[in-house]
Amino acid sequence: MLTYCCRCVMPDTKPDLLLDEEGICNACRSYENRKTVDWNSRHQELLVILDKYKNHSGDNWDCIVPVSGGKDSTYQVIRILQLGLNPLCITSTTCDLSAIGRKNIENIKQLGVDYVEVSPNPVIRAKLNKIGLTQVGDISWPEHVGIFTIPVRAAVQFNVPLIVWGENSQNEYGGPAAASGNNTLSRRWLEEFGGLLGMRVTDLIGFEGIEAKHLINYMYPSNDDLQRVGVTGLFLGHYLSWDGLSNALIAQVNGFTSYEKIVEGSMVNYENLDNHQTGIHDYFKFLKFGFGRATDLACLHIRRGRLTRQDGLEAVRRLDGLFPWEYLGKPLKEILDPLDLTEDEFIKICDKFTNKKIFKRDINKNLLKDSRGNLTKVNYGN
Repeated sequence: MLTYCCRCVMPDTKPDLLLDEEGICNACRSYENRKTVDWNSRHQELLVILDKYKNHSGDNWDCIVPVSGGKDSTYQVIRILQLGLNPLCITSTTCDLSAIGRKNIENIKQLGVDYVEVSPNPVIRAKLNKIGLTQVGDISWPEHVGIFTIPVRAAVQFNVPLIVWGENSQNEYGGPAAASGNNTLSRRWLEEFGGLLGMRVTDLIGFEGIEAKHLINYMYPSNDDLQRVGVTGLFLGHYLSWDGLSNALIAQVNGFTSYEKIVEGSMVNYENLDNHQTGIHDYFKFLKFGFGRATDLACLHIRRGRLTRQDGLEAVRRLDGLFPWEYLGKPLKEILDPLDLTEDEFIKICDKFTNKKIFKRDINKNLLKDSRGNLTKVNYGN
């Protein structure tokens, strides 16, 4: 049986989620604490840090801003420009870039920034996608690693110490740039956020003919290089009150394009628009832990008072965890073709990573699926 937070709709199967004696999850408690934050004070802290790292001579960029073209990274660029900084925007190209993703990347450039896009070898990338999917159940494994390695490699290469990320998923602190002592971004610190899922980059050497030279983009710089440049980072969401819907509205005012309908497996039309493989990534989260993107979003909106818990439950039951026959209009077969996987092979991989304890099964212990291949959880929140 799944136990759900009695305030939002998140199940206790989510990694690192804890329910207290009142049945309220730590994510909801963390949001409660935001009400006590002095955001004016945080803003002043941010200004002090940014001034410390600003290139006052004007002969180099002030910071690196990793961007995907999504609504949050668009918002990051807008805010950094408003704060008077000259950023170098770095994109680690997504695995299967959508047309709307490309459009929103081009829009970021038009905000008035210097921009570098790093596109890892697509043949190797497809192999890494397949290895990630089959070995750890995450087709987006190389993308999640590259998000943290490529901007850091760029910081070293261009000698720009400060990296400005968006939201800290742990929502606890501002990042090493805020540290009073040693604030260098070490490899160990990065690996806490890099989504490795127990599979090191070096483990991939030898798989599918992959050599060390193919993995340069996925390797962190040496600690010596990090310390030489003084590479550090901060989470903008620690200093500015972070809200995805508000970010989307601000991004849209500045040229960001949303999807024409609710994104498959989601409950909004303004996020996860750049990568056709995202639907598979989110589906595997549902298979492993019993919640998907619709649950994530419902919880965010419940905490902010935009949805009642009952409305959230109904939305999640209807939208969450649907089999990803398509994503952003692209059929599953076409998404799988570069990985040299058939739909039947994909379904077998899905079954391998499904947590059988949290989905309904028949008398022979086989997973129960409807005509569209959708599973039903053993219980939903009440």
